[in-house]
Amino acid sequence: MYHKPLFIFAHLLGESSFYSTYKRVVHSQWNPYSELKKDQEKQLRHMISFACDNVPYYHKLFNELRLTPSDIKTIEDLEKIPTLTKDTIKDNWEDFKPVGLDTMKYYIYSTGGSTGTPFQYRQSKYDRFLSGAMLYRGWGYGGYELGDRMVFLAGTSLDVGSRSIIINKAHEISRNIRRLSSFDMGPKDMHQYAKIINSFKPRSIRGYASSVNFFANFIDENNIDIPPLQAVFTTAEKLMPHMRKNIEDLLGCEVYDAYGLNDGGVGAYECAEHNGLHIDTERSIMEIVDDDSKQLEEGVGRILATSLHNYSMPFIRYETGDIGHLLNEECGCGRKSKLLKEVMGRTADILVTPDGRYVHGYFLIYIFWDYGKGVREYQVVQKKVDKLVIKIVPEDNFDEKQLDMIREIIKSKSSEWDVEFRFVDEIERTKAGKYKFIISELV
Repeated sequence: MYHKPLFIFAHLLGESSFYSTYKRVVHSQWNPYSELKKDQEKQLRHMISFACDNVPYYHKLFNELRLTPSDIKTIEDLEKIPTLTKDTIKDNWEDFKPVGLDTMKYYIYSTGGSTGTPFQYRQSKYDRFLSGAMLYRGWGYGGYELGDRMVFLAGTSLDVGSRSIIINKAHEISRNIRRLSSFDMGPKDMHQYAKIINSFKPRSIRGYASSVNFFANFIDENNIDIPPLQAVFTTAEKLMPHMRKNIEDLLGCEVYDAYGLNDGGVGAYECAEHNGLHIDTERSIMEIVDDDSKQLEEGVGRILATSLHNYSMPFIRYETGDIGHLLNEECGCGRKSKLLKEVMGRTADILVTPDGRYVHGYFLIYIFWDYGKGVREYQVVQKKVDKLVIKIVPEDNFDEKQLDMIREIIKSKSSEWDVEFRFVDEIERTKAGKYKFIISELV
């Protein structure tokens, strides 16, 4: 097929080392973890030395901590360095510019995160194409091969609708993809999407879990057939168990989840064993840490990211805002990388009771699994510490009597919570087209 050579050629135009890098990381996925870690630490020492010598912020930080680059030799040594937040970067923006930045090739991106406030960062050219190689390798866990036809069903965080029509078309042709926007998912749009998929005949669909789930329900309810798919790749949102089952049942293929953060460089992808997400090692270091920022061998903690190749803006122990569950076991597929059982959600999605206790948003999610019959979509918003607003998009078979049970269970966690239900026609998406189940507006 001509698609693979064209696909590779398009990437080589951007970065001449792309294909050799891709082949290298495809090979390294089978390396023993001790070897993967050794390679990580070698690159870590390069990055730490560069950051201390060339980035004013890190030069000052190491002096204040009385550290030298030689003090950071291993992943475990990272605990000597405090974590890095978006606010710290914003407050010290000029000090994060490395010496010689004007001679580097890099891109400028923005991410909104859970707050919706744009956060700007730089990504070096090589790091960008390395991220692409890692992405294609991750899809390969689900059978993807370079140049395979794929449909994107998402928003701007997956580059849908963020380019001009001409540039977008060129990218679609060279990469053998079609981009469908999750911003526009009315009946007319969905019928058009089905026509495009039937004409294009993709091997896989990639998109936000909620968007793919919504599309799967639509074609089922309207008796629309689409060509058989090899896989669905979900990302950017939490893939809930009921969503996975629904998508697999209605689209007739396996779902492969993924986690990625471009600003920090961390990534993890699910394989055919579905035992968790394999954590990438070649582009970054992912730490799962406790409340004291100490590394965990297993269990639930905050996800920190240390970029290994983004010299235009090194991120060292960067607070991603995500919570992950690290497993201390090997996958049966033969890959030796560490596993994330799941990414449990944004730290902002933790609810706070009036008496100061914390309740993870999953508590509400499980309630709606059991008592949400006839609820098409819902969203829980904590506007004040004693106030929960629950927006509901009801279906025809929705029974309002369920609300009494839902309210009672919620109040079992905190009797001081005032629970208000609001019926709406739709749940508003974020500016990037994402759907959030739980939102905390507490400052």
